[in-house]
Amino acid sequence: MEETSLRKRREDEKSIQSIEHKTTNLQKELGLFSGICIIVGTIIGSGIFISPKSVLSNMEAVGPCLIIWAACGTLATLGALCFAELGTMITKSGGEYPYLMEAFGPIPAFLFSWTSLFVIKPSSFAIICLSFSEYVSAPFYSGCNPPQVVIKLLAAAAILLITTVNALSVRLGSYVQNVFTAAKMVIVVVIIISGLVLLAQGNTRNFENSFEGTKLSLGAIGLAFYNGLWAYDGWNQLNYITEELRNPFRNLPLAIIIGIPLVTGCYILMNVSYFTVMTATELLQSQAVAVTFGDRVLYPASWVVPLFVAFSTIGAANGTCFTAGRLVYVAGREGHMLKVLSYVSVKRLTPAPAIIFYGIIATIYIIPGDINSLVNYFSFAAWLFYGLTIFGLVVMRFTRKELKRPIKVPIFIPILVTLLSVFLVLAPIISQPAWEYLYCVLFMLSGLIFYFLFVYYKFGWAQKISNPLTMHLQMLMEVVPAEQAPE
Repeated sequence: MEETSLRKRREDEKSIQSIEHKTTNLQKELGLFSGICIIVGTIIGSGIFISPKSVLSNMEAVGPCLIIWAACGTLATLGALCFAELGTMITKSGGEYPYLMEAFGPIPAFLFSWTSLFVIKPSSFAIICLSFSEYVSAPFYSGCNPPQVVIKLLAAAAILLITTVNALSVRLGSYVQNVFTAAKMVIVVVIIISGLVLLAQGNTRNFENSFEGTKLSLGAIGLAFYNGLWAYDGWNQLNYITEELRNPFRNLPLAIIIGIPLVTGCYILMNVSYFTVMTATELLQSQAVAVTFGDRVLYPASWVVPLFVAFSTIGAANGTCFTAGRLVYVAGREGHMLKVLSYVSVKRLTPAPAIIFYGIIATIYIIPGDINSLVNYFSFAAWLFYGLTIFGLVVMRFTRKELKRPIKVPIFIPILVTLLSVFLVLAPIISQPAWEYLYCVLFMLSGLIFYFLFVYYKFGWAQKISNPLTMHLQMLMEVVPAEQAPE
């Protein structure tokens, strides 16, 4: 009797912790180096070239600004370590989605997939592609701002290209990620080395009295964190592709431990480099911080800065698309989105419908083209679910004690990150209340209507709408359920 009970318990654990989900046929193509490249490539994007000015404007001094960058890196690392425990405990693709499912049940998981599908992921993709198009078009419109039509068309073209690459091949998407990660590290290294050389030559006057004029209000600190953490976003991206990662118990935590501290060091050194040639006032007045740095240090070769910044942003956009398509795929597989979104391309063995759908939503987001409002929406919604997911880790320490945990972080770490997430969600509302945050919450809760119509009750008329659509798309795109895909 005892042996039968033990066998049953092991089978129950395997149903959650199986590396190969029985209905999943995604290929294990990704090793440690590709995992590190996805983390570094996704984090280092447009943020480090945009956020320094926003962080400084909130802190108003060099010293606290650098501390905020270090603190943001520390928070991202702590959050990623919590996700490493979750990712090795529940080795399913989809990031926060399966973790919320196991911790709190289907409704929070559905609301996350709903919000991610329509707010978090596409807005992030759109912001990065809009930043890419601004840097690419800037050299052709010297002395004036590029027309919005040009920026939006370039952003749409970037979304189309990246979506196509990731829908065609897992290996091709990974290869593109590796190449652009290498390219972006070139400009990062150039800026850092140039700054260190200038620092060694005695350009330290901007670091004198570096704490004068500091703002210490909670609102200012919260907004500074918001902008700094936007540059770090992507710290959890590897958890979205756990099923495609070879030896995830080893490679997932190693990629996090290597990747995020590497990014943190780069960000701090890049900010130090900026301050070697610009005062705080000059940095705040700069239209593009990295371009101003290049003009003052690298002239006449300053053209390389916008070129490699474009490489950086396109690499981040590719990493975001590569991982976010898997979230839509898993939600479709669990029956929380259109079933066709969980289908796999017969020829390519990629979740092509999910990736294409994601690209379409991101393209819609570029129409308004307001980067600042998109960042606010993104940050508010993202940290709400980051905090809820990590709180779920605390909950499962008591409710799911039977699950194996190859990685187990001290309990105070997820508690601390949860409390900081609450602060980050409330800080912008308290300091600068706006209707946009209310609209964002209402939009997230509206997902409950779709959940009860299509998922929970599965009303007949709702199925009559979704089933023919699924069949039509299946024939049109040559996709099949994952379990029917060829090996």
